[in-house]
Formats: sequence, structure tokens, C-alpha cells
Amino acid sequence: MQLKYSNTCGLLILLCSAYCYGQTRSDSLTFDPQQQLNAAQRLLSGNYASTVTVGAYGEILYNQPEGDNGELDVQRLVLLFGYSFDDRTQFVSEIEIEHVNELFVEQAFVNYNLATNINLRGGLMLVPMGIVNEFHEPTTFNGVERPAMDNAIIPTTWREIGLGISGRLNNLSLGYQAYVFNGFKSTETDGSGGVNGLLKGSNGLRGGRQKAIQSTIDNPNVSIKFDYYGIAGTRLGLAGYFGRSQADDEIDSLEGSTIGIQMIGLDGRYAYKRFTARGQLIWANLKDTEAYNNLTGMDLGSVLRGFYIEGAYNLLPVENRQKLFAFVRYEQFNTHADTEGSLMANNAYDREDITSGLTYHIAPGVVIKGDYQIRSNDQDTSEVSNRLNFGIGVWF
Repeated sequence: MQLKYSNTCGLLILLCSAYCYGQTRSDSLTFDPQQQLNAAQRLLSGNYASTVTVGAYGEILYNQPEGDNGELDVQRLVLLFGYSFDDRTQFVSEIEIEHVNELFVEQAFVNYNLATNINLRGGLMLVPMGIVNEFHEPTTFNGVERPAMDNAIIPTTWREIGLGISGRLNNLSLGYQAYVFNGFKSTETDGSGGVNGLLKGSNGLRGGRQKAIQSTIDNPNVSIKFDYYGIAGTRLGLAGYFGRSQADDEIDSLEGSTIGIQMIGLDGRYAYKRFTARGQLIWANLKDTEAYNNLTGMDLGSVLRGFYIEGAYNLLPVENRQKLFAFVRYEQFNTHADTEGSLMANNAYDREDITSGLTYHIAPGVVIKGDYQIRSNDQDTSEVSNRLNFGIGVWF
């Protein structure tokens, strides 16, 4: 959807007006995984002075591939609006403007506290898989760009309409989420009786995100995640997503129009004094990809797999308000880890990135980033440009 400049001005005026309701100061910067909240969780935390809550996050990036022109981009600006109807019922929304001219609703859900540690949620929500899909505000992760495997495999930002429960079992140091979601869309009609495939080998399921845009549903999907907080400074996650993709009514009975999806994710975060670390492993098994590729002419793999590990060290004294992290991240991911039928694995889809750089938190909620990425894949004739990146991010 194209966003006119007048609409942009209107949104900014709305943001400024709503802010006049008043909010208490809330520090968006914490490196303790057990205390870290994402944008929606902050709105739900009640750490504000009024029933109307307003926030925002955004980032401006500069990417310079070797041998090519650089790119400057207001990659995203996200406006957050929430409202507390009473002490048990809240509404959370995120309106995202991407690249200045695209407008999306990223989240819009109602949260109702059924009982102690049991919340009922319904609406457009983030699917709990991995770290960055839920925690993608620019002050919460190192690196100018989000990890590449999150874009290709999970795929962030992954959100759909759903209903479910969430909460925390304090005696077990265990958080939980369980939802029924609308699923990926794998095929659609092309307007002339043919079939278009939306999923492909290079980025797996990414093209099938429906994003609540007049989404079609035939096969509800189940999403579950557990987070363990029982070790000081540590947060461990186990997630699962199971179901089947969707297709338009006219073609959903065709063999290969939909695929089965089983995705498992493991993630961990750790912080101790000036050191932080995180890691993630994602594995997805896709069923009926041979029939899907035969119907659509696409090259979707049957197994998607990837992982990354990252370490960071604060170069400034721990008591300083400002933080300067030097970090390095290694990630390996393959969207053709396995294929079905006569489809041969494309080695260009077996990728490796090494990212190292600095993350400078000049104030809580304001970050300046710079890094260099060494990027490669397993195809002998393929050349992937290494890249220098700089960015500014805010979150309040």
C-alpha cells in the first residue's frame, strides 16, 4: 500500500497529540534477558501514567556492498498505540511504515487477563519463533541488519491473525505461549485459470506471509513456545509451529496447492556484567513439496535449516550509562538443506555470514551501529558481495 506524504504528516500529528496524555519514563535498554521486554510487552506492562500509551521505534540504514552503489533507507518507522480499558483488558497496536512509502499493520490484538498468569489474546500477533521475530526493536540486537537466517527461514517479521493464551509459571521459572494462527499462503489463482506459487527455494516460506491482508484460511496452524528463566542472566526458548499452508478456494483441492509445515526452534540469551551472548537454531520440515513444485514450477526445498552464535563485550566500564559493544556473529543457513523428487539442491541457497562491528548505545533507547559482513555461499560460480553497514536506531 502506498503512503501519501499527507498521510505521513497526519500520523505524526496523531503521535504528538496522543503523547500529550502523558507517560512515565520507561527505560527501553536492558541487557538482562530475563528482564527484557519487546514493544508490545512494554505497552502491556502498565509502566505508564495514563490509559492511553504511545511509543515508537525506527531505524535509518546505510548499506555499502563492495563494488556497487550504496543505499540509504529509512528502513522502518513503527508507531505504537495502546489502551487500557480496565485493569484486565488492554489493546496493543503497531503501525509500520517501511521505506517511507509502504504502510502495514504489524500488530493489533486484545489482551485479557483471565486469571493469575493466564492471558487470553486475540488479533494480529507475532508468531513466537526464535529471538528477533519477537524482539526486533533496534536497541535489542547487535548488527545494523537483522540476522539473515531470520529473514530467510523464520521469516521475520512473521505475524498472522490468531487466538491463544500466554503467561508465566513463576514456580517453574517458565513462560509460555500457545496460539492457533492463520497460516502461510502457498498458492493463488493467476486470474486466467492458472496457479501462482508464492513459496520458493531462495527464501522458503517468506513469500507466503499473509500479514492479515484479506487473508484466506482453510487449515489453522498451531504455535507454541516455552521460555525458561531459572538460571541467572539466562533465557532459553523452545518453540514449535505445526500445520498446513493455505490456498485460494478455486485451487485448494488441487494436488500440490498446499504443503505441510513443521518448524522447531531453539534459542538462548545470556548476560553477565560486560559480556552478552545469544544463539539460535531453526529447523523446518516441509511436506508435499514435490507436488507443490510440479504444480507451480517453483523450487521449494523440503528442509530449511539454520543457526547462528554471537558474542559481545562492552568496552566501557559497566557503571557507565553509555554502552559500547564489540560483537561478532557467525550464521549458517540453508533453504535447500534437502529437496524432494527430481529437484537438485541449489548450493547458492547454502549460505554463510560473518558479521562483526560495534553497537554504541549513546542513551537508553538510542543506538548507533556499524559492522562489516563477510558473506558467501557454496556455489562455486556465485559471487556474494561483502557489505559495510551503518545505522541509527531509536526506541521509546
